[in-house]
Amino acid sequence: MGSALSDKSAAQTTAPTTAPQTVLPPLTWLDHDTGHRIHRLTSEPGSTGLYFNINAYTPDGKDMTYSAPDGIHMLELASGKTKLLVPGKLKTIAMGKKTRSVYFINTDQHEICWANVDTGDVKTLSKLPARGVVASINADETLAAGTYIEGTAGQDYGENRVMPEGQSGPLVQPINKAEMMEERLAAHLPLVLFTINLQTGQQTQLLHSTDWINHLLFFPADPTLLMYCHEGPWHKVDRIWMIRTDGTGNHLIHPRTMAMEIAGHEFWGIDGKNIWYDLQRPKGEDFFLAGFNVQTSERRWYHLQRNEWSIHFNVTEDESLFCGDGGDPSQVAHATDGQWIYLFHPELLEVSGENEKDFVQPGVFHSERLVNMSKHDYKLEPNVRFSPDEKMVIFTSNMFGPSYVFGVEVKAEK
Repeated sequence: MGSALSDKSAAQTTAPTTAPQTVLPPLTWLDHDTGHRIHRLTSEPGSTGLYFNINAYTPDGKDMTYSAPDGIHMLELASGKTKLLVPGKLKTIAMGKKTRSVYFINTDQHEICWANVDTGDVKTLSKLPARGVVASINADETLAAGTYIEGTAGQDYGENRVMPEGQSGPLVQPINKAEMMEERLAAHLPLVLFTINLQTGQQTQLLHSTDWINHLLFFPADPTLLMYCHEGPWHKVDRIWMIRTDGTGNHLIHPRTMAMEIAGHEFWGIDGKNIWYDLQRPKGEDFFLAGFNVQTSERRWYHLQRNEWSIHFNVTEDESLFCGDGGDPSQVAHATDGQWIYLFHPELLEVSGENEKDFVQPGVFHSERLVNMSKHDYKLEPNVRFSPDEKMVIFTSNMFGPSYVFGVEVKAEK
């Protein structure tokens, strides 16, 4: 963590307790259950980080974007200083991988927009098609990818969501999430996967489907490669797919080989060589974080214990460390002691028997607990990510009532 934030926080070391919503949580405290120091990074009640697999950092790693009820904010990681970049009812798409820019949707105007982090300049780039959403920006910031439902019939997922009392925002699980997912999958609404050229506004259709297409995520290095998922209850769909921006190369990443096997919450490694995803064989019984190398097709599966399973995982650039945000007993793992932010040390097992190029390479995770999340309501998903310098794991939590963004130091103090 940068010295400026650490210095101004050093005097506050109390552990989290329930606090009135008008009182900010402490700037820092030591988690006495883990020995790791936690920092509060945002000051706006209701502030949240981005979804775990969306880029939140400027290309130089100096700044992070986050959301708050009043708009899109920026955090200077070294100093801890924050600023409101763009006010309004907005949906952040991602931070640019090439320029110091935030891409977002103006929901009132149904437009894709761009904001310069340093100058605050805002520019409208393109109108969205009717019923269209955009979810990802490619590596050279020339294309956005999204989907739209054709025609006016049917209801999209989330249009009748029932939110938990006192919680809102895209990281919160609706109370009726399972019901909405079943209904949306069964609707078979005609849908188009498309890209928009951010310079010209030209739209290109990549795929027509009556399946539910979701979670679009461009390759971090190759601007022509897009990952997406067939959405729905995971045991009813073949989820993780890739396609080229010219519409070629459409193929499934993880073919199921067991009844009730599930794979999902996929994300790219930072260098783009590997796709990582939550793998359960079968659902809710045996847990892995699985990796697929898009260049060599090599597969690595790291085994986890039930209590170590996490809603989301993330990884450092060299893949020497992973992190997870845990889960409460209501999640798919039904963990009895899983409410922790985790650090994972991966170990590939020594293979002494037969081994072939297309065999899965087995491994295990050795876990370290970073944050006691027993006071966190897991209807809000913490969505972990490493800081650019890999010294912190950053997450969102409502352990004090309203949500804020926090960072926990990877290195323990004891």
